[in-house]
Amino acid sequence: MVYNPIKVDLEAVRQSVAAHEASAGWEPSGWFETSRDDSGQEATRQALASGATVIIAAGGDGTVRAVAEVVRGTEASLALLPSGTGNLLARNLHLTLNDIDHAISAAFEGEDRSIDIGVIDIRRDDGSSDEHAYLVMAGLGLDAKMLANTDDDLKKRIGWFAYVRALGDTLRDKNELRMRYRLDGGQARRIRAHTIIVGNCGALPANIVLIPDAAIDDGLFDILLLRPEGVFGWLQIFGKVLWENGVLRRTRWGRLLMTREISALRYVKAKKLAVTLEEAQDIELDGDGFGVAIGFTTSVDEGGLRVRVPRG
Repeated sequence: MVYNPIKVDLEAVRQSVAAHEASAGWEPSGWFETSRDDSGQEATRQALASGATVIIAAGGDGTVRAVAEVVRGTEASLALLPSGTGNLLARNLHLTLNDIDHAISAAFEGEDRSIDIGVIDIRRDDGSSDEHAYLVMAGLGLDAKMLANTDDDLKKRIGWFAYVRALGDTLRDKNELRMRYRLDGGQARRIRAHTIIVGNCGALPANIVLIPDAAIDDGLFDILLLRPEGVFGWLQIFGKVLWENGVLRRTRWGRLLMTREISALRYVKAKKLAVTLEEAQDIELDGDGFGVAIGFTTSVDEGGLRVRVPRG
């Protein structure tokens, strides 16, 4: 168990783990706590070194991402105990939220599913670079700036809805991304966009389906480019995402009413994406800010992570 002590009801988790250990005949589990200085990577390394074959990540999206970064490519499996605001990976895997015993049961009695994981090399404006993994999305523009504008104290009090206030501040930002990008090593192209999001999967909280065709095990990224022209462009985007993706796409008759693609929003697919920016911009991974980037290269590690899910 790699857990964030701020996010979990530790006594309830320990009771559930003890019951399932006894039922499954497993040896006692190891408990590794995250900290301000370690969001989960070092705790996971210690857990693997101790011989763990299943790592339960108990915490928010940041804890899950950190644990997955280390579990990736090993023989161990990642299990989820959703305990945060977004629970992005759990939502995209359609796992039960807010049920400790169900999540622990899946860890002990479930089966493994191989999923894709994104690997990104972020280039900084001082010439340095750093590599990370992510499970859901990486983004520049709207989402990264929204995270930078979010009040952490407000987020603790009201959760995901704190982003709504930050969204209003962000939409007033007229700044655009000027960049060169290259898909799968192909021809470099120049583009101006408000936002670019690289999606490994596409569902967000509040029933929002941002990238409807994204699949977590297809070996591809679904890349979203937002290029709104004024208020009408933003209305087109919100209509497409909230109404068409969130409502119409869910039924056969609704899909018949969907409009064609709009110029303000474009989707493309690729296994690899390289981006170079004219000016440094905020970047986010799985809902956490990762500082300022001057560019990045990201690729899909197809089937690179085993995740424990309920059997059947």
